[in-house]
Amino acid sequence: MKFFINDAQDVVNEGIDGLLTDPNLTRLDNFPEVKVVLQKELDKNKVAVISGGGSGHEPAHAGFVGKGMLTAAVCGDIFASPSVDAVLSAIIATAGEKGCLLIIKNYTGDRLNFGLAAEQARELGYKVETVIVGDDIALGQEVEQRGLAGTLFVHKVAGHLAEKGKSLDEIAKTAQKVANNIFSIGLSLEEGKKFQNPESSRLSSSEAELGLGIHGEPGVKTIDMEKADDLMSKAVEKLKEYLPKKNNEKFVLLMNNLGRVTPIEMNILLNSFQKLEIARQVEYIIGPSQLMTSLNMSGFSISLLKLNEGLRDSLTSEVEPVSWFIRKFGGNSSIESPDLPDTMPFKPSENMQFKNAIKAVAEELISLENDLNAIDEKVGDGDAGSTFATAGKKLLEVADKLPYANTAELLITIGRILAREIGGSSGVLLSIMFTGAGNSYKEESNIGKALMSGLQKMKDYGGAKEGDRTMIDALQPAFSALENGKKIDVVAKKARQGADSTKEISSTKFGRSSYLSEESLKGIPDPGAEAVAIVFEKLASL
Repeated sequence: MKFFINDAQDVVNEGIDGLLTDPNLTRLDNFPEVKVVLQKELDKNKVAVISGGGSGHEPAHAGFVGKGMLTAAVCGDIFASPSVDAVLSAIIATAGEKGCLLIIKNYTGDRLNFGLAAEQARELGYKVETVIVGDDIALGQEVEQRGLAGTLFVHKVAGHLAEKGKSLDEIAKTAQKVANNIFSIGLSLEEGKKFQNPESSRLSSSEAELGLGIHGEPGVKTIDMEKADDLMSKAVEKLKEYLPKKNNEKFVLLMNNLGRVTPIEMNILLNSFQKLEIARQVEYIIGPSQLMTSLNMSGFSISLLKLNEGLRDSLTSEVEPVSWFIRKFGGNSSIESPDLPDTMPFKPSENMQFKNAIKAVAEELISLENDLNAIDEKVGDGDAGSTFATAGKKLLEVADKLPYANTAELLITIGRILAREIGGSSGVLLSIMFTGAGNSYKEESNIGKALMSGLQKMKDYGGAKEGDRTMIDALQPAFSALENGKKIDVVAKKARQGADSTKEISSTKFGRSSYLSEESLKGIPDPGAEAVAIVFEKLASL
C-alpha cells in the first residue's frame, strides 16, 4: 500500500508534531522518548484527566486533549501501550492537589503500564484513581471486554466534571458508571494495514467480520459481504443482546469510522441505522466521523451509552478538541419544494416531419450509447454516450406531448427537457443552445440563424470556441451551412468534417480532454462532436 509518510520509524513522532501546530497543545520536553501531549495552559487546581494507549487510533487519544476533555494523552508506538515512565511523567506533569484520573482501555498492556504508573504515583504522594473501560460486547460479557470507541464517552464526562471543579472521587465514580453503561461493536471489511510489514487480509472480497478489534484482532465471526442495510442490521442485532430491555430507555450514539470508510459511506450506514427500531431510542449522536480509528481499517463501530439527565450536560457542554462534536439525532425531514417553471409549458401540436425526425434522432442516440462511451473512455470520463442516450430516452418518452407545429416552442421545450433531465455540462450547454435558438426564432423564422444564435449563447457561457475540440467543432460548420440555405446532406457533410477535425486537435483548454497528453488524444474524435455528426447524418438519410 502507499502512505503519506517519510520514514515508517518516524510516523508517530511526526504525527504528534503535526498535531502540535494547535496552539492549545504542547508536549513534555523529553519527547520523543516520552510521548505526552498535554494542554498548554494547565490548571492544577482541577483534577487532571489522563488517557492514552497505542498510536494508530487517531484522533484518539491526543486529538481529544483540551479543555472539557483530556488534560493529557500518553502515546505509545503503533498499537503498543506507552511505557510506565511515560504514564508517570504525564501524572507528575499535570496532577495537583486534587489528583488525577486515569482512563484505561481494557487491554493487558494498558492495564499493566497505566496501573503500575498509578501505584508509583501514589507512592510519591499523588492522588490517583483509575477507570477501566471495556465496552466491546462482540465476544460476550463473560470474557475480558476490550475497550473501543465508547471510551470517548468517559473522556467527555470526566473532562466536563473536572472542568467544573468536581472532586476526584466524584469524577471517578461517575466515570465508572458511564463505562459500565456503554455498549460497542465493530464491523469491518478489511483490517488496517501497518506502515511496516503490512499483513495480507484474512478476509476475502466476499467476507466481512463482525466484532473485529481495533488492533485487527479477530471478531466474533466472519459473515457474508452484504448491502449496508444488512450489515448494519447484523451489528445492531448483536448489540441488542446486551442492551437494557426497556423500550423507553434513551441512548447516545457514537458512530465511528475505523479509518478509510468514505464520508458518503458513513452517511449511508447512518441511514441504515436510522431505519432500525433502536434508532427511535437515540437522542444524541457523535459522528459519523473518525473518532477512534485502526489505521486505515475499512470498517465502522457503533457505541450506545444509556442516557440520563445527569449525563446530558456533561456530554453536550462545549470543549476545545475539534474532534468531538455532538448533535441531536432525528429522522429525515423535508419542506415543501418551490414550484419551478413547467418543463413543457406549451400545448402539443402536430408536424409529422419534425416528429419523425426527433423520433429517429432519439433512437439513434440510444443506439450510440456504448460506442460513444467507448470513445469517451479514451479522452474523457466514459459517460458521453450514456448522457446522449438519456436525452434520447426522454425525448421518446414525451414524443406525443411536444409542440411540433411551432418551431420556437419546440426548440425552447427541448432546451427545458435537456436542462431538467440530462446530467453533466453537455446537457446544460445544449439546453442553453436550444433555448437561445427558440427565443431567436421568435424574432426571425430562420432555423439556421436561430441555431447559430443559440450556439453563440453556448459559446458565451461555456467559453469554448471552434477548434477547441468540443461539439462546437461539428455544430458551427453545420449551423453555418443551414444559415446559408444549404441542403441537409451538405449540412451533414460539414458536421462530419468538423467532427473528424477533432482527431487532429491535441491541445485544448476545455473539457476532460484538457487533462490528457497530446499523444493520447491523436486520432480520437471528440465524442460530443461525433454524436453531432451522426445525428446530422441520420437526418440526411430520412
